[in-house]
Parts: sequence; structure tokens; C-alpha cells
Amino acid sequence: MKKSLIKKITAFVGVFAMSLGLLSGCGSSSGSASKGGKIMIIGTDTDDAYRKLLIDAIKSEGESAGVTIDDQECGNDVEKQAEAARKAVSGGYSAIICRLADASTAPQIELAAGDLPVIYVNNQPDDSALKADKYVYVASNEEDCGRMQAEYVMKKVNKKEMNIIILEGEKGHSATIQRTEANKNTFKREGVTVHILFQDYCNWTDTEARHKLDLFFKTNQSVDAILCNNDTMALGAVQALEDNGLDPSQIPVTGVDATADGCKSISEGKMGFTAFQNAKGQAKKAVEVASALGNGKSIKGIKGVTKDLKYGYVPFEAVDSSNVSKYM
Repeated sequence: MKKSLIKKITAFVGVFAMSLGLLSGCGSSSGSASKGGKIMIIGTDTDDAYRKLLIDAIKSEGESAGVTIDDQECGNDVEKQAEAARKAVSGGYSAIICRLADASTAPQIELAAGDLPVIYVNNQPDDSALKADKYVYVASNEEDCGRMQAEYVMKKVNKKEMNIIILEGEKGHSATIQRTEANKNTFKREGVTVHILFQDYCNWTDTEARHKLDLFFKTNQSVDAILCNNDTMALGAVQALEDNGLDPSQIPVTGVDATADGCKSISEGKMGFTAFQNAKGQAKKAVEVASALGNGKSIKGIKGVTKDLKYGYVPFEAVDSSNVSKYM
């Protein structure tokens, strides 16, 4: 096939900054990627362990799909992301993958993208901004990992009334909101009364988690469990417990992502639980969906795609001491 006939696919991945581990990709019964083309990763910020894994996985999966990977920095700048979307139109690309710097700006990105399909990753826009076979969100279902955390805590603590701490990620981030709400809703649904002694944003970092919990523990309040929106904050919580003479093996600490450090902590009997978020699976799904839509196909039939054709999910997996070796 002549190069002039090969469709180009641009993957616009906005600012990346959260924590996660790699898994195997998910297959599909239709809508597979066409060979050839270009994928551009836009606005990458790899300070966060998970997002770096996701970026690297997108590059790898793009290469496996036979497309060229380009990389352009937008930082956490919404205007630069919109400008990048406009360049995708003028540059002849056929699809965009975007990690939104601000989830509320999806309409601006879609306006800038013209007729191009947009595949969002890692930061979920409102459902109203999604459209079947046009604007699609590819990720793992955040409610599942929040539910898994609460279920683990209920099993370990085994009380109908307990004192907990919740450490949240980035304010306004879709994962922060959905994971935290799922924690609370699961306890409520199971008839467990929880007293939230402390809840605050720690921006996905261990340093903020450790510092804020060091201050909290000076109140000498008794805590039954600590639920964290990611592994990095959970590791900070473990350190804070140890700093204050408390045993993390007796106070369950839960995270999300199954990072290498998180799994190591579980294997050492410190962190209790994490939910494996499949960076490689999400990357493969994003490239697959972008390829299908960019080539004028429907994503119906692709594994993990919802009936409304607006979401493509890669499942979370529960990780504790019984199976952590599988993820290390």
C-alpha cells in the first residue's frame, strides 16, 4: 500500500501523573488496528509512576500495531492541548487519544478536533461529553477498585463500626472522585458504619501522605484502616505509621495500581492490598479503539467496550499477600 493511502492516527495523551503496573492486553472480536499510520502522544508528564508506564505502554502498543509514535509536550496546559488537537486536523491525522489536563475541558478539545474521533484516557470527562463511536473513554472502572479496597478492609477489620482514614489523589480528578465514592458506598451498602477521622488530598504523592498523617497521629486517635487512592500515597501512609510507632500489618493500608514498590511492600507484610491497574491493557485498548474509529469502523465487538459504545474497560485485579508474587 502506498504511504499516501495509509491512514494516520494521532494519539493525543494530555498531562500524565498517577501510579500503575503493566498487564497483558485485551483482545477483540472486531475493530482491530490497521497497519501503518502515526500516533502522537501529546502533553506527557512522566513524574508519576503509573502515567509513565501508561505512556511507555502506548508507545509499545503503537509500534506493535504498526504505527509510528510521535511525542509532543503540552504540560498541564489546556490551551496547548486544544492547539495540539487543531494541529491533528491540519496534519491529516485520523484520531486523537487525549489525557485531559482538566476533565471539564473535553468539549473544547472536541471542538478543536473537528470531525476527528477522540479517545480519552486516564482522566474521565463527564458522560455528556462522550458519544458512541466518536468520543470514547478507555480505562479501568474506578468504582471497581474502590469497592475492592473497602471489601478487603471489611474482611480484615471484621467490625460493623470502624474508624478509617481516606487519602485522596488530585482534587477534581475522576479517579479521585470515583474511587473515594466507591469506598464509602461499599461500606454503606454492606451495612458497615464508618467514622472518617481524616480525609484529604495528597496529590498522589508519598511525601504529602506521610506529612499529613504524621500531623494526624499526634491527635492519638485510634484508626482501624487507611484507604488510599493510589499505591504511592499508601506507601507514605505505611511510613507514617512506622514513624509513629504503629504496626502497618495491624492497620490495613490499601492502595491502587500494583506498582513495583507497592507489591514489594505487600510481600513484606506492610501494605495490605492494592488493585492492579493494567497500563499495557489500557494502552492496547486505546490504540485499538483509535485505530478502529480512525479507519471509519465501529468499536462494537471490541472486548471491554460497553453497549453504548462510549467506554472501553480493562478490569482491575485484586492483589494481596495471597497472590502478590504474580504481580512482582
